[in-house]
Amino acid sequence: MFLDQFHSSNATQVSISAEQGSSFAKTISNDFNPIHDPGSKRFCVPGDLLFALVLGRYGISEKMSFNFAGMVSADTELSFPESPGDHFKIVDGREKSYLEVSRSGQVANNASAIESLTKNYVYFSGQNFPHLLVPIMAENNIMINPQRPLVIYDSMSLQFDTLDLQAPTVEFAGHSFKAEGKRGEVQFDLRLMDQGVQVGSGLKTLILSGLREYQQDAVDTMVRDYQASKDRYLEPA
Repeated sequence: MFLDQFHSSNATQVSISAEQGSSFAKTISNDFNPIHDPGSKRFCVPGDLLFALVLGRYGISEKMSFNFAGMVSADTELSFPESPGDHFKIVDGREKSYLEVSRSGQVANNASAIESLTKNYVYFSGQNFPHLLVPIMAENNIMINPQRPLVIYDSMSLQFDTLDLQAPTVEFAGHSFKAEGKRGEVQFDLRLMDQGVQVGSGLKTLILSGLREYQQDAVDTMVRDYQASKDRYLEPA
């Protein structure tokens, strides 16, 4: 399975090193957020890697929702239930919850469909900044704190009209935004496609904190820093 290189596991326990989490973010999600750099003091495991591991272990359900309850530090031992029901949590040894999953309907365990959906969704998800969020911030005359940029992966859900899937993909289908004080919420609408036919829909919600008035120079600096991080990773050794 393509996820094997991005975690260590046994029957019920999973751990993810900083190097594994960072590699997933950069090579699968195309996400160069500094919070996923191995040397970052604020390092956290990509939430999309937890999503991917759930799909890899439990398959694709007709309806699925994922609520992220906390950021996972490197090498945290996570418990994945051996025989989960319709509602379950991914927790550490102290029962602290990091991901809450709800699912219903039939389940598909087609390995190639799972890999296609996983790779397509997390690649879309990795485009949050700057590709999707910068235009939204400009449109609404707000921006995150450039000194401590923080975008929280809150939740996502997927709903399929059919599980007769071959190579499902994800398309952006619009967004909504609302703000209250220094906190904002962005919701992305998703189309789930398979061989040119829509087979479902989805939603992804992000929380933006530390909002302030939009300043083009500050946003340009954040984008340059992000691109510089990507360039450093991609440049030949």
